[in-house]
Amino acid sequence: MIKRTLYFGNPAYLSTRLEQLEVRLPEQNESKSIPIEDIAVVILDNQQITITHTVIAKLLANNVALITCNDKHHPVGLMLNLDGHTKQSKLFKHQIEAGEPLKKQIWQQTVKMKIENQGIVLDNFDRNDLYLKQLAKNVKSGDAENAEAQAAQYYWKTLSPALTKGANSFKRERFGEDPNHLLNYGYTILRAIVARSLVGSGLLPTLGIFHRNQYNAYCLADDIMEPYRPIIDNYIIDILQNDVITNELSPEIKAKLLKIPVLDVEIDKERSPLTIAVQRTTASLARSFETGKNVMIYPKQLSYKIIF
Repeated sequence: MIKRTLYFGNPAYLSTRLEQLEVRLPEQNESKSIPIEDIAVVILDNQQITITHTVIAKLLANNVALITCNDKHHPVGLMLNLDGHTKQSKLFKHQIEAGEPLKKQIWQQTVKMKIENQGIVLDNFDRNDLYLKQLAKNVKSGDAENAEAQAAQYYWKTLSPALTKGANSFKRERFGEDPNHLLNYGYTILRAIVARSLVGSGLLPTLGIFHRNQYNAYCLADDIMEPYRPIIDNYIIDILQNDVITNELSPEIKAKLLKIPVLDVEIDKERSPLTIAVQRTTASLARSFETGKNVMIYPKQLSYKIIF
């Protein structure tokens, strides 16, 4: 079953009764209840949301990723379950003891799939993808030659007209000009989905394969989400082609971003919603650590043509 992503952008009172999330919206004079077991992600994006401790505990116990936003509506926090798998201690041990050769093989495949997906995005928007195709074929173990960075430089420069409706001025930066804010929001939702799935697969999202920033609590999530990023890029460009985007994201745009968990991807030669694909990816990572062999599976961005 595909679990739900809930977004709260208005004042709300969140409580719980009989394993249901009880939602009261005072501005709409409306109340509703939602089974907690049906929820995957909750986004709190209003300074006048009241949530009980019992709700938080029950959400986390059901492996729900809880995202909080600041007064500028930017996601600033993520809460996850600490006990997500029956064999968690054993899987932690395998993850911690994983050897460098295995990690380098996994990172090589991760970068290769990211670059391949970036190439598909370029092709979807009628941009030249030949350089990325060649680069993906030559990714070394552990990405020793930093093909990821080479691909990123070409990818964003080539994709710039699609992101700016014809201009060539886009620069991908976390705190850069629009539509960076749209990409950031999409990546935050993706990161929460991946981190939640890692916990559900019995892994430590902090202990990365490549990312090792001591101040980053989700290094492994940042590793595993890399091949999924181009899928978000593709979806963001689709939104940009059909909507007027301002610095303040409209409720309509946010509603579209909340569809990210159900975006169609191809994984292991089958079409699948993104959330299910992520679960398969993190499960394959757990198997890789457990067996000492790289059995990772990653998604492919679907191909289609758009002519400007």
